[in-house]
Amino acid sequence: MVPVEQQPRSLVRDTALVFEGGGMRASYTSGMVVALLEAGIHLPWVGGISAGASNTCNYVSLDPWRARHSFTDFASDPRFGNWRSFARGQGWFNAQYIYEETSLPDQALPFDWDTFVASPAQVRIGAFDAAAGEPVYWGREDLATLRDLMVRVRASSTMPVVMPPVTIDGRVYVDGALGPSAGIPVDAARRDGFDRFLVVLTQERGYRKAPQRGLGYLRRHFRRFPAVVDALAARSARYNAAREELWALQESGQAYLFVPERMPVGNGERDIAKLRASHEAGLAQARREIPAIRDFLGLP
Repeated sequence: MVPVEQQPRSLVRDTALVFEGGGMRASYTSGMVVALLEAGIHLPWVGGISAGASNTCNYVSLDPWRARHSFTDFASDPRFGNWRSFARGQGWFNAQYIYEETSLPDQALPFDWDTFVASPAQVRIGAFDAAAGEPVYWGREDLATLRDLMVRVRASSTMPVVMPPVTIDGRVYVDGALGPSAGIPVDAARRDGFDRFLVVLTQERGYRKAPQRGLGYLRRHFRRFPAVVDALAARSARYNAAREELWALQESGQAYLFVPERMPVGNGERDIAKLRASHEAGLAQARREIPAIRDFLGLP
């Protein structure tokens, strides 16, 4: 296999690359990151929410190793998170460690900041403002340093209850999947002028999200942030509607949807063997679909 940095590059100008969130289901869709980099396919706009934000960063920094490792072997790290970190207030997933510490040089998941900065791609990371009840999409204008980037990826990935909210510049943020886009930030790409989309999903074709349970508990837990509970209550309807819109975009030729043939793991999976198998399955499907993706993008 020719190293990624030596691949001939196919530059696309009119299509946005959109990564859905989904926790450890991104072990599967990280295979798409690897396949696109292997194929030398580079898109001008890349955006993601939650785990999709990590896929976004790994794609823009041209790092197939980090794309794979982030959602497979790294889950065995003793500081990754568990009930002890949850009891200490760090979260079931120890987010500060996962995002802000491991990305530093000589740490478990060193991030290639220089390559990320050098990329011409427009970047969007989505989160949810807990007080205002509104989505926010950060771009390169907000990302002057590696910490600026990673604290926002952490905020985007902060699943309610199981991870503590993140404060940035005095505002409190939780998982971007609570916004109207329901974790699939096509809306952000549209606002930036795109009307064609390569969308990487983390649920199978027939999936429909069930209504949120436990709203009474959630209202007590988020009594300072009622907008979070309102968003959780609305999320299933928003998510299902967003998916229906995607099928319509696909039918009209405006979108190519990468849809897992079978999603083998849930968002909280920790079993390394299952995560590795999930990644390999996603990579195999992505490689099979690269010719069709090239055709959709108008590439030879």
